[in-house]
Amino acid sequence: MTEFDLISRIRARVRQRGDVALGIGDDAALLQVPPGHELVVTADTLNAGVHFPEATAPADIGWKALAVNLSDLAAMGATPAWCTLSLSLPQADESWADAFLDGFLDLADLYGIGLVGGDTTRGPLSISVTAMGLVEQGSALRRDRAQVGDDVWVTGTLGDAAAALEALLERREVPVSLRRRLDRPTPRIAAGLRLSALAHACIDISDGLLADLAHVCERSDVGAEIDLADLPVSAELAAVQSAERWRWQACGGDDYELCFMASPRDRDLIVQALDFTDVSATRIGCIVAGQGVRAFEAERQEWKPPSRGYEHFA
Repeated sequence: MTEFDLISRIRARVRQRGDVALGIGDDAALLQVPPGHELVVTADTLNAGVHFPEATAPADIGWKALAVNLSDLAAMGATPAWCTLSLSLPQADESWADAFLDGFLDLADLYGIGLVGGDTTRGPLSISVTAMGLVEQGSALRRDRAQVGDDVWVTGTLGDAAAALEALLERREVPVSLRRRLDRPTPRIAAGLRLSALAHACIDISDGLLADLAHVCERSDVGAEIDLADLPVSAELAAVQSAERWRWQACGGDDYELCFMASPRDRDLIVQALDFTDVSATRIGCIVAGQGVRAFEAERQEWKPPSRGYEHFA
């Protein structure tokens, strides 16, 4: 299979949106942004052995490559619209490419995002996606608007993906539900849309709760305090010793849940808004004056994590 065979293979499987004037097959795409909206753009690269284990199924790689970008759109309160895909492959393998597209396009169809272009090249396995979404002008969620006194919330549960990855690296058996959280994260698009009128600030949790919440605090010039006992946990992790579980939940990353800040007076509205989605949210702390993120065990004893989260160049 040549490079152009691969491109033709991809183009043949893509469902095109009505707002794409020109899609795959030209030097660039032509897209129609509706009046009164702003374009939200994000990009992520996934490398074999860094963002997913080498033996990960290609359909799961395809799903995750798009999911991590959709998670960024969710954190901005954006509706997915278009994406591009750049593939670096050691060789042109038809069966691998078809399976990869199964996962990628299944998720794309689920959220109505159109694949409109990209690139293919020969090299180490690496996938780069640029995703674009739409928000009404001035309504995007941001990191720089958290306010002292705000509640800190998270959607879903934390720690499953980190626990699964650690088990894989240690060659231990991984429960199916935890492995699925690692391989096929769920972008919280519906939650982000519902929260856009309620949350002051938001971020998706990719590198770990403490690390990502610290980004919000830095951008908003505030501090945060969280209670470890309040971190939402799945049934599979609930029986694990607390100290170990907290490391996965607070520092592990790969959750792709939303961490958001909102006024305490809107607690009931937040619960009601998320009743219309497939995910719940849990209050885990508050925004305070000062800098940095502090985590507390029972009786307000401060917990010192082994690390704040994942850093690529640490």
